[in-house]
Amino acid sequence: MEQLVDSHARVIDYLRLSVTDRCNLRCVYCMPPEGTIPLLHNDILTYEEMVRFAACACAAGISKIRLTGGEPLVRKDVEVLIRRLALLSPELDLSLTTNGVLLSEYADILRQCGLKRVNVSLDSLDPRTYAQITRGGELSRVIAGIESALRAGLEPVKLNVVAMRGVNDDLEPFVRFMHEHPVDVRFIEFMETKTNVARGIRYFIPVEEVERRLAAFGVLEQTNAPVGAGPARYKSLQGALGKVGFISPVSSHFCPTCNRLRLTADGKLRACLFSNHETDIRSLLRSGASEEAVIEAIREVLQAKPKDHGLTIGGLNRTMSQIGG
Repeated sequence: MEQLVDSHARVIDYLRLSVTDRCNLRCVYCMPPEGTIPLLHNDILTYEEMVRFAACACAAGISKIRLTGGEPLVRKDVEVLIRRLALLSPELDLSLTTNGVLLSEYADILRQCGLKRVNVSLDSLDPRTYAQITRGGELSRVIAGIESALRAGLEPVKLNVVAMRGVNDDLEPFVRFMHEHPVDVRFIEFMETKTNVARGIRYFIPVEEVERRLAAFGVLEQTNAPVGAGPARYKSLQGALGKVGFISPVSSHFCPTCNRLRLTADGKLRACLFSNHETDIRSLLRSGASEEAVIEAIREVLQAKPKDHGLTIGGLNRTMSQIGG
């Protein structure tokens, strides 16, 4: 199998594919209160274009694809896209990140179409706090979605928690949830973006502090990472049915092992989440470019992939929902 290698000798085998910039929530770290101006219909890649790009990427060495948004489940017939992507290769590791609001309606069919697992963004297990963070989200719908995903076999189910000091840093509810459900809970450091620069210093908690505080609930021990672990490091927590993950993009960069590419819903290829450099793949696809030309464009993007993400020295030109997170 071919390999994609960037200019820093990192093997790139993971594509994050954003299927829409739209979302049914307005999380404080992702969107402004009023939301964003949605892309026009013709600006968004069609499913046919996404599958064609994914096929080229897989031919070049991509073996993992994660669907993101916005919220991917708000795009009509997303299961059709999943079915077509799953047909690219039986070995393809196909996953999805969702806020979970619609997951109970989709879990079974997504599994039947070839999706292997899901990550669910869940920043609080307190209904009031959850509604504040998401600006109106209903926690009970997300819990129902998680339980539906477990029943459907979309495992491991991972919960992504953006840790924010003074907002959702009561860890006991997450510990209790892990004792009741076989889920992995991953704590992620708060990152400054276009929409939340003013909150950054006030909210930031290093994951080392989260880890120290979790130790009060039981013994933490090193453990093997689950499938699709990405940049997280994992520990087992005494009595928990799942694992605890720690993702530290701010306090301890994982850039040296980064293996990712990102394609936005409007067809811009980004080699780094926090680099504003983008390459227009949509025009290339719509011009009828050959597979070789698309793969060459991917390789050129990788040659410009920065060594480090530069999170502390620059700002994003788009919101997380517009990039794909």
